[in-house]
Amino acid sequence: MAQRGDAEFLAKRGSVWRFLSAQACSSIGALALTTVLGKQVYDLTRSELALGILGLVEFLPSLILVLLSGTLADRLDRRRMASVALIFEAAAAGAMAWYATTHPTSATPLFLFVLGFGVARAFAAPAVRSMPADLVPHGRLPWLTVRYSGTWQLSAIVGPVLGGVLYAIDPFLPFAFVAGLFLVAAFAITTVKYAAHVVERTHALRAVAEPLDAIEPAELEGMEDLEAADTETSGNRLHEALEGYRFIKREPVLLGAITLDLMAVLFGGAIALLPAIAEERLGVGAVGLGWLRAATGIGAALMTVFLAFKPVQRKIGVVLLIAVAVFGVGTVALGVTTSFAVAFLALALLSAADAISVFIRATLVPLLTPDEMRGRVLAMEMVLIGASNELGAFESGVTGQIFGPGISVVIGGVASVIVAVGWWFGFPDLRRTDRFPRMEDRTGGPAPVEVEPSESG
Repeated sequence: MAQRGDAEFLAKRGSVWRFLSAQACSSIGALALTTVLGKQVYDLTRSELALGILGLVEFLPSLILVLLSGTLADRLDRRRMASVALIFEAAAAGAMAWYATTHPTSATPLFLFVLGFGVARAFAAPAVRSMPADLVPHGRLPWLTVRYSGTWQLSAIVGPVLGGVLYAIDPFLPFAFVAGLFLVAAFAITTVKYAAHVVERTHALRAVAEPLDAIEPAELEGMEDLEAADTETSGNRLHEALEGYRFIKREPVLLGAITLDLMAVLFGGAIALLPAIAEERLGVGAVGLGWLRAATGIGAALMTVFLAFKPVQRKIGVVLLIAVAVFGVGTVALGVTTSFAVAFLALALLSAADAISVFIRATLVPLLTPDEMRGRVLAMEMVLIGASNELGAFESGVTGQIFGPGISVVIGGVASVIVAVGWWFGFPDLRRTDRFPRMEDRTGGPAPVEVEPSESG
C-alpha cells in the first residue's frame, strides 16, 4: 500500500507543482494588495484605527459566510470553487485599480472594495486550504505542507516588495498587477488532479447516490438504512454546517492548537501597524514599508527551508508552544525599537517562529480531520484564525490610536508570551503530543496520534 502511494505521488508530482504555482500567484497578489492597501489607507486617513478597521472589514465576510463556505467546500469540486472565487478577487482588485486612477481623497470606497474582496476570499480559502490533503497520500502530506508553507513565505517576500515598489511608481500599478495574478491562479488551479484516495471516495459516494432502480435487487439489502441516514443528514443543513465546530470542540489537541494560534495572534497583531511604525518610528516610506513586510517572509522562508530538510517530527506540542512564546518576544522587540535594522530582524524572528507554528498546525489539522469533513473544519479554523488576525489588527489599531504604535505592539507581544504559558498548563494533551497522526507506517496503515504519558503515568 505504501509503495502504491509512492508511485502515485511520483506520477502526480506535476499536478502538485501546478497547485503550488497557483498558490504562489494568489499569495503574492494577496500580500502585495495588503501592503499597498495599508499604505494607501494610512496616507488618506493618518489614523491607526483606520488600519485596524481595514482588517476587520476583510474578515467579516469569512465570519458571516463560514457555515456556507465550509459546507460548499465539502460538497463541490474544490478546484472549481476556488477558481470562481479567484476571478471575483481579481474583479475586486480591478475596482481598486480604477479607484487609484481617480486621485482618491476618501478611504470609504476602498473599504467597500475590500469587503467585496473579503467575500470572494471567504469562499476561496476553505477550498484551497482543503486541497493539499487531496493531492498526495496522507504519508506525503508533511512533504507538501512544508512546500505549501514555503510558497507562502516566498510570496511574503516578493509580494510586499513588489507592491511597495509599484506603488511608489504609480498607485494604479500594484492593483492592476494583482488582478492579473488572481486570474492566472484561477486558471492554474483548474488543472490540478486529485490523488487516488479522493477519486476512490468520490466514486463510492456517487455509487451510493445512484437511484435505487439502477441497482440490482441483490445490492438493495442494507441500502435502506444508508438512504435514511443520508436523508436525515440532508434534512438538517445547519447541523451539518456546524459539524466542523463540534469536531474541533471535542478534539482537545485540535482545539488547543487552533485556539493557541487564535489568542497569540489576537494580541500580537503588529503587522497591521507597520504603515504607522514605518513612518512615525522608523522614518521610511512605501519602499521601506515593503521591505519591512518582506522581512516577515524572509524569516519565515529561512525557517521553512530548514523545515524542508529537518521537519519537526517529535514533541510537536512542546515545539508549538515554544514557537508561540518566541513569536511574542520578537513582537516586543519590534515595539521597543526605533532602528530599521532591529525592526527588520525582529520581524524576521517572529515570522520564523510563526512559520514553525504554521507548519505544525497546517499538518496536524488535516491529519486529525476526516476527509469528508475537512472543508467544514478548515472553514471554521479559517474563521477562528482569521478572527485572531483581523480582530488582532483591529485591537492593535485601537490601542495604537490610544497609546501609540510602539506601546501597542509591546503590549501585544507580552500578551502572546502569557498565552503560550497559559496553554502549556491549560492544554496538557497538546503539550504531550509527540508525533503527527495518520502517518503511514511501514505496513501502509494509519497511525493514531502519539501522546507522551502524563507525569502520573
